Order: sequence, then C-alpha cells, then structure tokens
Amino acid sequence: MPTSLPDLSVAELRIVKAIGDAGSVTAAAVALGYSQPAVSQQIRRLESRLGMPVVERVGRRMRLTEAGRILARHAASITTALGAVAGELADLSGGRSGTVRLVGFPSASPTVLPRLMRRLAETDPGVSLTYVEAEPPEAVAAVRADRADIALTFSHPGDGTDAHGDSIRGLDARRIGAEDLLLILPEGHRQASDDVVELEALAGDDWIAGCPRCRSHLLDSCARAGFLPRIRFETDNVAAVEQLVAQQVGVATLPRLAVASFPLVAGVRTRPLASGDRRELHAVSARGAARVPAVATVLGHLEAAVAEMTSAPRAASRAK
Repeated sequence: MPTSLPDLSVAELRIVKAIGDAGSVTAAAVALGYSQPAVSQQIRRLESRLGMPVVERVGRRMRLTEAGRILARHAASITTALGAVAGELADLSGGRSGTVRLVGFPSASPTVLPRLMRRLAETDPGVSLTYVEAEPPEAVAAVRADRADIALTFSHPGDGTDAHGDSIRGLDARRIGAEDLLLILPEGHRQASDDVVELEALAGDDWIAGCPRCRSHLLDSCARAGFLPRIRFETDNVAAVEQLVAQQVGVATLPRLAVASFPLVAGVRTRPLASGDRRELHAVSARGAARVPAVATVLGHLEAAVAEMTSAPRAASRAK
C-alpha cells in the first residue's frame, strides 16, 4: 500500500469510471472515443503506480476492484472541480470557450434547443454545445454519471420542491421557468370556446393520458377537482394525442412546449385550465459545475430560451 497518493490524471479517472459503467474495456474505449489498446495501456500504467489492481475479470466481463470503485466514486466530482479551475482561469484571461454537454426532454428539442443555439451563436460563439434527448430520470442519471454537464428536466404540480426525489441528492437543481398545462379539446366540445375551463367540467369525458409514470399529475389534479378520470387511451406521443382528440374520442392535457413542438392538428383547440396548473422546469448539474464559465454561460442562455418559449399568452388557441 503506497504511503502517498501517486499522480492521477483526469483521463485515467474517466477511464476507470467508464469501465465500471460499461463493464468492459472495449465498451469503455468506444464510449470515450479511445482505442482499446490505449485504454488497456492507461490501466496498466495506473495499476503499476498504485501498486494494486483497479479492474478484474469476472467471467466475460470486467469489473472494478475496491480500489477501482474508490477512484470511480470520486471521478465525477474531481473532474468537475478541475473543470471549474480551468474555466475560472480561462475567465480571468477573458476567454469564454469550451464544450458543454446538455441533455433535455423531448418537447424541449424543437422549442428550447433552437433558441438556445441561436443565443450562443450570437453572443458566445466560443461555447459549443452537444445535445442528447432523454426523459428527466435518464437525464439526471447522465449528469450523475458525468455523461452530461446539464440536464433540462421538469416536474409536475404535486411533485413537491424536489423534482426527482433521491436521484438529485448531491447535485444542484435550479428552477429556470415554468410552462402552462393546456387542455386539448375537440373543436366542437362544449367547453372549447370558454376563456378558461374548470377541470371538474370534464368529469364525464373520456381521457387520453400518458404512461403510468407520466400521468400522476393528471390523476392528482382530477382528484383535487373531485373525480377520477376515465382513461381510454394511453400514449406519450403528442401527435397521437392530438389526432385522437380531433376524432372526438377523448380530451387531454399537454404542456405548452409539447403543444408548441409542431402545428396543432385541424379540429383541435387548446384552452387554459382555471386552476393555472403549470409544469416546473429545472436545470440539474453537478455540484459546483455552475462555476465553470462555459456551463454558467449555457445556464444563463438556457433560462432565457425557456422564458422566450413559455411567455406566450396563456389562452392561446390554434384551430382550423
């Protein structure tokens, strides 16, 4: 056992963590964009300096030893801290550059993302952005695993102040906006011309709702209004929801960003809820990541892009 910690590189820490996540040297190399021999050589050098193995073979898979697990456990926080150091030094010299990895939910992709990219191009062209689409639980997991710098997520009314429960422990979650939940009604519906709609007025309607994980907010809202919605169709496909509503087989609620993702289909109206229910939007990042100038820059533009998309009049209705 060495008496002092040998020099460790950021690359070595990333490699150890990637092997732990992927379960093989080859998969880790692919994930990091390295060659398999280069990864194997880095591991051998690291083990030689440590005086102990960091990976071991179990059957056809590789797994981390106890030493490897210690390195992997601290890898994300160490690389984030080093990124903050590098960013602050760059900021001192007046440079705002770097690559930021963003993960966002599907309806943000055609709405918030293009506006974010425009803002970066206009004011901070030195900051580049990569983007992956994922639902909030997977997006938060990507930040925790150091596969992303920022996760754009949401929480519905009733979720409380902690948008994702235990999954965000040890991470920074910043509220960056909110979007209305809109009723999606057939054009000839009895409430389609109302300025706002009381949810209890729809107690007798059939409903179209998302998967069980996604419909809790609807069930909570209907319970507060005194009824249990009669759900006939289950889909998370926004286009399918609107087409089903147009065929007058049910009513639904959708967040404003989902409605804004593409033109509303003919025969459908959107109406605001009298309750004013909204979906909260959050930016989740590693603890201290916002001190990295490039990350801070993206966070600022992200909040502005969200505000731009969610500030449309609440009573918006588009029908043909």
